[in-house]
Amino acid sequence: MESLGLREGAPGSLVGSDGQLLADPPEWILTRTPRTTQAMAEFARYLRTETVGGMVLLAATALALIWANSPWGGEYDAIRDLRVGPAALHMDLSLAEWAKNGLLALFFFVAGLELKRELVVGELSDLRSALLPVIAAVGGMAVPAALALSIAWGAPGGAEAWAIPVATDIAFALGVLAITASGMPSSARVFLLSLAVVDDLGAILLIAILFTSSFNLLAFAAAIVLCALYAYLQRRRVTTPWLYVPIALGTWLAVEFSGIHATIAGVALGLLTRVRRDPYEKEAPAVRLEHRLQPWSAGVAVPVFAFFAAGVPVNGAALRELTADRVAIAVIVGLVVGKLVGIFGSSLVAVRLGVASKPDDLGWRDMAAVAMLGGVGFTVSLLIAELSLDSAAAERAKAAVLLASAVASLLAAAMLVRRSRVHRNNGDNGADADDSDDTDD
Repeated sequence: MESLGLREGAPGSLVGSDGQLLADPPEWILTRTPRTTQAMAEFARYLRTETVGGMVLLAATALALIWANSPWGGEYDAIRDLRVGPAALHMDLSLAEWAKNGLLALFFFVAGLELKRELVVGELSDLRSALLPVIAAVGGMAVPAALALSIAWGAPGGAEAWAIPVATDIAFALGVLAITASGMPSSARVFLLSLAVVDDLGAILLIAILFTSSFNLLAFAAAIVLCALYAYLQRRRVTTPWLYVPIALGTWLAVEFSGIHATIAGVALGLLTRVRRDPYEKEAPAVRLEHRLQPWSAGVAVPVFAFFAAGVPVNGAALRELTADRVAIAVIVGLVVGKLVGIFGSSLVAVRLGVASKPDDLGWRDMAAVAMLGGVGFTVSLLIAELSLDSAAAERAKAAVLLASAVASLLAAAMLVRRSRVHRNNGDNGADADDSDDTDD
């Protein structure tokens, strides 16, 4: 029951996560067997792990690529383009659009919760500790954007495509790190997570600024009012979902109608959620929500979006088109080269100038391996490709994102496996051995 936010109270009753007695709990809760509850909790726990989340995302991508490039590719296109929803409200969207605008809002809500937690009580709450990943993230956005713009300038869509290689995929990058870096110090994960959170914040701002084609002031005002109501309820320690769920849906609709990309609603609500625990609470609301929603984000929202976004042609003709498309080349160079140079270079400069400090147990070759993981753009890069380019150019750009993310993840995996072996061989002195001219490396 605890996985549902409930615990047993008096016989025949349940107590909610807010400490309030549920006099008449739903029948489905009372009749659920302990074995069923335990199985669901265990499945949710697996979905929360970075390794499993990354594997589910990879499986959805592989399925989309295989299906879209098979003789049954027409059926894949038909499902992706199937329109559902009330036409009277102008919400008759394709399944791909529902995944992009709707399901990704859940992913960005979880990202907003994580960002808020990091800013208030996590690694980014201390300025000195936060400086290195923040500087690295800024460098990891600026250099890929500059490289992509310089390569694609003058080509059709080149002026809009520079933002595609800016983002780092948190789920995929952490999944690769979890699989290949068992011997790496824990500070590598903290650095990557903090960097990716700041990176996603930058990508979110770009989406909000660059991809607002029209603006409805009335709908935007409604979104502001609903966000203010959400924040007020958080301050008043209200916990019932009967208020929060309608407010969240209303905020999403208002943002969607305002012309701003609907995923911004998820980020806004995540940042407004309380992250400090009161003395009577077992967990803060942000932690509780992240715990409950992370499996849905990792197991449903992101894989379904990837399934509809990743189904692009990868046959010989399509790959030849990539080599002649300056925008696609710009995306690949931006992600594979720009991310590595931007993250590692800005970190090196910041530490050498004394502006920021590097974790003692993390050597520079470790930093290079983690920086290579920054080239795994994937989810947000695919989203920006769809938002910034027309359909044909977007398909090539998405293929470039997939190719670049695969290359970056494979290179990073090889580097991380090697660095893990060095750390295991040298024990706690792995970073010291790294900074000296270590013959094993």
